[in-house]
Amino acid sequence: MASFEKYEKLLGKEKAELLLKYNCKTITKDKLHLPSNDWVDRIFGPSNRNINVLRNLQTLFSHGRLADTGYLSILPVDQGIEHSAGASFSPNPAYFDPENIVKLAIEGGCNGVASTSGVLAIVARKYAHKIPFILKFNHNELLSYPNTYDQIMFASVKQAYEMGCVAVGATIYFGSAESRRQIVEVAKAFEMAHDLGMATILWCYLRNSAFKVEKTDYHEAADLTGQANHLGVTIQADIIKQKLPVNNGGFKAIKFGKSSDKMYKELCSDHPIDLCRYQVVNNYMGRIGLINSGGASGENDLADAAETAIINKRAGGMGLILGRKAFQKPLKEGIEIVHTVQDVYLNKDITVA
Repeated sequence: MASFEKYEKLLGKEKAELLLKYNCKTITKDKLHLPSNDWVDRIFGPSNRNINVLRNLQTLFSHGRLADTGYLSILPVDQGIEHSAGASFSPNPAYFDPENIVKLAIEGGCNGVASTSGVLAIVARKYAHKIPFILKFNHNELLSYPNTYDQIMFASVKQAYEMGCVAVGATIYFGSAESRRQIVEVAKAFEMAHDLGMATILWCYLRNSAFKVEKTDYHEAADLTGQANHLGVTIQADIIKQKLPVNNGGFKAIKFGKSSDKMYKELCSDHPIDLCRYQVVNNYMGRIGLINSGGASGENDLADAAETAIINKRAGGMGLILGRKAFQKPLKEGIEIVHTVQDVYLNKDITVA
């Protein structure tokens, strides 16, 4: 079977051609720092990261089916906090048991598993040396009423270090009323993580009711998410996690903040790959890797996951962090989705646009 035939079958011929044959003419790929097997040496070797951070980054990049490619496939399972355990795990109750979360990451050939302090701690001595652990130390919990959209500390960086994690993760709700406090908290925590030799991954999400204008939601606009990414790399995140952009023109619509017409006319277009590339550009031209989220489970998760992976890779991104599409399925189906994503990054015919 030809390299692209399975994607034409999975996505439909029109969409497959739109994504697989596109040639980017905004910020061209020669301007980017692209994932490679020498990523840690090339990008972080000259940086201020200490030798233990470099070792732990290399451990993450050298694990699983994507080992030593420069790409990442991470299983994140922290939805039990914000989305509630019942709603998250009722499609597959086996994942109430933290060990099954780690087993899915291992059997799926992931580079690492990201989860809460409780999930990782309860199985740390059994698995921390078998697959890289990433402790997500802050969360938004929605049991308190009335609900607020805030990230609060559930764990410490020291706990991550003591259970053998190679990295820590955190979310900042950029644009929210609480974002300035979150920036300070996470920046301090990332500094400590680096001091202790762990890498840092930042979920750069947007939260502000003003980002919805009339009937259009700009929480996933390329320009606004790109700026969130730029704030994230400023506090020395080693990897940025961001939602795939679905539109643009957020700054124009919300009518605050600053923008330039060149952002929309020269640095980006409406093509999905260009929208994602603008996110990569804001990560210091790709020096800090962009991993996009897989999103919620839907009607056609296999096709959706493949599409997201193709866009991310061709835009110059570093991989996917995919959770609900995998763990809310039977094990075999979950692994198939994870492997389908990984196969995009392993496919040498799918190149950077």
